[in-house]
Amino acid sequence: MSLVAYINARLIDPASGLDCTGGLSTEGGRITELGADLFADGVPDGMEVVDCGGRVLCPGLIDMRVFVGEPGAEHKETLASASQAAAAGGVTCIIVQPNTDPVIDEVALVEYVKRQARDKAVVRIHPMAAITKGLAGEQMAELGLLAEADAVAFTDADRTVAKAQVMRRVLSYASAFNLLICHYPEEPSLAGSGVMNAGEIAMRLGLPGIPTQAETIMVERDLRLVEMTGGRYHVAALSTAQAIEAVQRGKARGLPVTAAAAVHSFALNESAVGEYRSFAKTAPPLRNEADRQAVVAGLADGTIDVICSCHDPQDAESKRLPFELAATGIIGLETMLPLALELYHNGAMSLSDLLATMTSRPAELLGLRGGKLSPGAPADLLVFDPDKPWRIDEDRFHSKSKNTPYHDRPVQGRPWRTIVDGKMVYSDPDED
Repeated sequence: MSLVAYINARLIDPASGLDCTGGLSTEGGRITELGADLFADGVPDGMEVVDCGGRVLCPGLIDMRVFVGEPGAEHKETLASASQAAAAGGVTCIIVQPNTDPVIDEVALVEYVKRQARDKAVVRIHPMAAITKGLAGEQMAELGLLAEADAVAFTDADRTVAKAQVMRRVLSYASAFNLLICHYPEEPSLAGSGVMNAGEIAMRLGLPGIPTQAETIMVERDLRLVEMTGGRYHVAALSTAQAIEAVQRGKARGLPVTAAAAVHSFALNESAVGEYRSFAKTAPPLRNEADRQAVVAGLADGTIDVICSCHDPQDAESKRLPFELAATGIIGLETMLPLALELYHNGAMSLSDLLATMTSRPAELLGLRGGKLSPGAPADLLVFDPDKPWRIDEDRFHSKSKNTPYHDRPVQGRPWRTIVDGKMVYSDPDED
């Protein structure tokens, strides 16, 4: 069993508040020791030494919202290619969404994803299962059986459970078994055929818009249902100031509610659509600058608990279409860390608080053993330089798809080593 000593590291563990210069040791797939004084008298014989050179060593990132094409659309992304992209982005655990073909709404599909991930992936992969059968929003899936099969939470992916009575039953059932319901909030009749944020830019481009109220109304409805049922409720992707305020009020009332924001909701605004740029077509849509700033503020004050990539691979043919017909989505596994670090570099959040949104908080929500640095915890680690400047280059992506609006964007912060279960699964080729 391999013994590894990580020395000269800035140890950051958001779960415990640790932030110090020191060392960490692993044995096999577990962390054994860590601290400022570890290896002060040298590294014992027989240990492999990794000199971190002053870089940050923290828990590996956990991405709660990842869309993968397997099964059914492997030409866009497979579990294997998504795991390679995750490793390159410092992500050691991805939570895949159930909108595959077939939909992950049966135990056999949960087991299929787990088996394929075990055989082909270099990072940990856990499936969320569907809230409703076939994602149709009509009949609740067998949540109890799916949970027993190790579905970590439940979501209808990028679809909304529009019927309040169905959602009430789901939350009531979930409350009895402490299940987490992750809901995409968009009132479908109000969103209609909209393809971008409603407003001046949509009017100028002649594109149908999705009003911010479509998100707010659904969040407000769900919070009332949480109040009725006591079910654990997680907003899968917040993007508007009004919906963030609603979540803030729900938390103040003591409701069991948490929320996430996609990276693109604070890294871009609706002006990125430019002249019908389909790579900036997302769900939820890119909002105006005031909403973008509200997302930053929501992350800074803790109203928004989690940052996720909303990695949604689309092939070139489905993106290179007129904006209204183009597929929705941005890939994000390899850009989540550097884009999130912009919040640290511009002073919006401390580095520890920022990392908490991608490590300890998602781990706590999903009941995962990772997301922390402590003896006995899984040796799922990220070593990165938060200040390293570079430009995003789509040609270097490990993902099968290249649908990114960030090509050539200057950023700071890059993974140097990604470790899963004690094994190095990614090393920065420019630093070797």
